[in-house]
Amino acid sequence: MPSTQGNEMTNTPLISIRNLSVAFNQGDSQVTAVHDVSFDIQPGQTLALVGESGSGKSVTAHSILRLLPYPVAHHPCGEIYYDGEDLLKASEKKLRKVRGNRISMIFQEPMSSLNPLHTVERQINEVLALHKGLNKKDARARTLELLTLVGIPDPEKRLASYPHELSGGQRQRVMIAMALANEPELLIADEPTTALDVTVQLKILDLLKELQQKLGMALLLISHDLNLVRKIAHRVCVMYQGRVVEENDCTTLFSDPRHEYTQQLLAADPSGEPVPVDAGAKEILRVEHLKVWFPIKKGVLKRTVDHVKAVTDISFSLPQGQTLGIVGESGSGKTTLGMALLRLIDSEGLIECNGNRLDNLSQNDVRPLRREFQVVFQDPFGSLSPRMSISQIISEGLEIHRIGTAAEREQMVIQALQEVGLNPDTRHRYPHEFSGGQRQRVSIARALVLKPKLILLDEPTSALDRTVQGQVVELLRDLQQKYNLSYLFISHDLAVVKVLSHQLMVIRQGQVVEQGPAGDIFASPQHDYTRQLLDAAFAIPNTLNKATTAQ
Repeated sequence: MPSTQGNEMTNTPLISIRNLSVAFNQGDSQVTAVHDVSFDIQPGQTLALVGESGSGKSVTAHSILRLLPYPVAHHPCGEIYYDGEDLLKASEKKLRKVRGNRISMIFQEPMSSLNPLHTVERQINEVLALHKGLNKKDARARTLELLTLVGIPDPEKRLASYPHELSGGQRQRVMIAMALANEPELLIADEPTTALDVTVQLKILDLLKELQQKLGMALLLISHDLNLVRKIAHRVCVMYQGRVVEENDCTTLFSDPRHEYTQQLLAADPSGEPVPVDAGAKEILRVEHLKVWFPIKKGVLKRTVDHVKAVTDISFSLPQGQTLGIVGESGSGKTTLGMALLRLIDSEGLIECNGNRLDNLSQNDVRPLRREFQVVFQDPFGSLSPRMSISQIISEGLEIHRIGTAAEREQMVIQALQEVGLNPDTRHRYPHEFSGGQRQRVSIARALVLKPKLILLDEPTSALDRTVQGQVVELLRDLQQKYNLSYLFISHDLAVVKVLSHQLMVIRQGQVVEQGPAGDIFASPQHDYTRQLLDAAFAIPNTLNKATTAQ
């Protein structure tokens, strides 16, 4: 936990925001997204903006560098002072000198910020050449240094990589390296670790703290991850419906939250125990010696010279009504394992679901059996067709499997929506009309309507706010208990895994390093890597909680 560093910081703020409002034109009307927000960021300080999606955090931060869609966006009032000048009134020439040089920004989704046609080396070199005037040799050396700093393995090999060849976590690290290239005075980090594993989060946080001390760099952190905020922030501003409802130093805010909304946020961490299970439950899924290797082909004849060993020799058994939590860092093989189990990619080894051998079946033969095992993906927006209504999305599986008449399918859709806590009257609306949490409920309803025995949940809560996460976790628990569902729960969020999982499997580089009853592993992990994951996820918050209790 960082100290408040009040004595070490100067009295002159680096950034001073006063009475900032942001409005967006919508036809003849306008919507105000930010109302009279004021705060200061001191040199070397980390200020966190926290709140749920739609609270105005990102809009406030984007205003600093005037990155909003003007003239649709405008500022009815407010000033943002940096270096003695109001940035809202500064010329484009002045802003170009500030953007990416003195003030840098890391965005939540790295693929929207990285050029898919340029290599990692070229993208970072361009930043260094533009602002630092480095030649190719010096830029390459600095790029390697930056990639090493942000924890990219084998950085020399990654210089020639394109963004699509990197994992989500690696892409985020490349973007952080680009933002830090010019040693900025202020780094605006918009959900910088959402896509990262807990161990990588810690490395990035340590790096940012180290750079703060070295450069006196300030950090504006936008996040809904309160554990992250707790570890790094000096001060916290809580935003709700476009307003700052509470501001305080980090320690005080977490130990003594004053506003009702802040209290609600702090109480939203997943809690409880996995649902009770029947000790004599029959086996729903059996996997033995599963292997997924992707060939590396080279030369004119495309001979196989090596393999990417995504999954190697994984075996487990899952009884009905239980949850198997599958954890590991980005690139460890979690999602590949899930795709292999669903027979969406080729694999070797035995896969038996509900008494049916799947591993030796063709795609056509597997298709009728897919009714029994469904999947819910990480990104509910990306997995729902924007051109289909909610009713069409949910009933699509029923139509494919030729279940019921049109009227019967309509009733099944209504029932599925009721099961996941959505109003059936909304079934004729489209995905963009729903919030992230509601879209994820639609994804669950789509899986549920086919009455499956097994559901693969691939990071189903990582894109959601903490309060919404808690609701989705409760929903999954209720459905599991009601229908005796089995879950394969893939996640890097160990707090969620802990409250849902009966069994736990820890994967690293495609291999199982530890597996067994989840409660035993969380209480007493045997492998160093597991301990590393748990320490990164729980150590600091637990320490804080104990300290708070002691007071």
